[in-house]
Amino acid sequence: MPRTDARAADPTAPAPPGSPAPASRLERLFRVRERGSTPRTEALAGLSMFVAAAYAVVVVPSQLAKAGIPHGAATTAVLIAIVLATLAMGLVANLPFVVAPGLGGVALLAVTIVGQDKVPWDAALGMVLWSGVAFLLLTVLGIRDLVTRMMPRHLKYAISGGLGLYIALIGFRDSGLVKARPDSAALTVGDLASPTGLLALAGLVLLTALATRKVPGAFLITIAVITLAGIPLGVTHLPDRLLALPDSPGPAVFHIDVLGALKPEYFPYIFAFFVSEFFSMTGTLLAVAGRAGLTDADGNLPGVRKPFYVDSGAVIGGAALGAPSMTAYLESSAGADSGARTGLASVWAALGFAALLLVTPFATLIPPAATAPVLMYVGLTMLGTLRKIDFTDPTDAVPAALTVATTLFFGNFGTGIAVGLTAHVLVKAVAGRFREIPWGLWIVLIPLGYYFYTLAT
Repeated sequence: MPRTDARAADPTAPAPPGSPAPASRLERLFRVRERGSTPRTEALAGLSMFVAAAYAVVVVPSQLAKAGIPHGAATTAVLIAIVLATLAMGLVANLPFVVAPGLGGVALLAVTIVGQDKVPWDAALGMVLWSGVAFLLLTVLGIRDLVTRMMPRHLKYAISGGLGLYIALIGFRDSGLVKARPDSAALTVGDLASPTGLLALAGLVLLTALATRKVPGAFLITIAVITLAGIPLGVTHLPDRLLALPDSPGPAVFHIDVLGALKPEYFPYIFAFFVSEFFSMTGTLLAVAGRAGLTDADGNLPGVRKPFYVDSGAVIGGAALGAPSMTAYLESSAGADSGARTGLASVWAALGFAALLLVTPFATLIPPAATAPVLMYVGLTMLGTLRKIDFTDPTDAVPAALTVATTLFFGNFGTGIAVGLTAHVLVKAVAGRFREIPWGLWIVLIPLGYYFYTLAT
């Protein structure tokens, strides 16, 4: 029936008594209360994401400098790319994620492609751009979200658990509590008596206590306390100055060889960027969204195409700016665990990175000992999803366990997911349970087979 009240004829008329108050512009844009959050919670969670991921502003430009990109220009370009991509994730996709250059992709570009194989860095950036074009094409065709929906439920649980274990390992490694043996790839106990390790353990205890008591801003409090405690211990190094104008990004922006990247011998590199970042983004998206309670009963994220569009645009735009392999950051889980449910948290995180354009030295103030407890806590608590896997069924248990194990063994989240998907198809097929294999996964095996071939050679 057509509406006959006064507001139907005049939307500006006062609402009748007892009717709900009109939604604010903030609520209409982000649906904060609809998702069970508050603006204050989103602000604290966004700042937690920013602080947890701020190390990228230090680590990524240093890696890019090894490839020949001027360090100052790379720092400014990376900051601009993070701000724009994270804002887009918040405003377009309405999801709480920091989008920044992935360390795996940056290392592939700087260390392997440019450093070892002597490929010009502008051509390497062109390869990243073409991988982003492939992302965009698959998103437009609906193939990316189709692959996401075809992922078996037990693998989605394993992805979250594998991501958690990987995040926790990063925290233990950053704090020096765990290190690799020089004579092998095995991990061994680090220096447990070092100030960095002791502060990280103290931070983990403090964060656990605060989280148990549901103290708002537990992550920010822990990072601040450990940063301050690290000053007299020589762990936190105060910069000579906090205020500094950013360097011009000119030497990095648009210095990209788009056509030169299409040489036939460069195709394996483009494919390596594509497959690794494809599954890394997908896995991070599902795992962190699951932590935030935004996925459905099957572990799928409604409206997943929007963040895929943002991701594709970020990869293309980031390469053009000189910031390669833009992807959703694992550290976004710090925001989810702080209560982030909407893109408003991403907006706050983006504002934090924008502020760094004027106080870039501040990024060096926060030591690894302060962020490591956040990574360890978040990672360890994410292992709880593994209990949802039916380990009494070997055809579910083996692919799921391989996903978790190979993520840790190879140090690459995308490769771990690729192994799990391949194992799922092969194990189910050998067991004669073909009905449990979505038809699309048979097609996915073709590029995955080539991906493993490129890794082996």
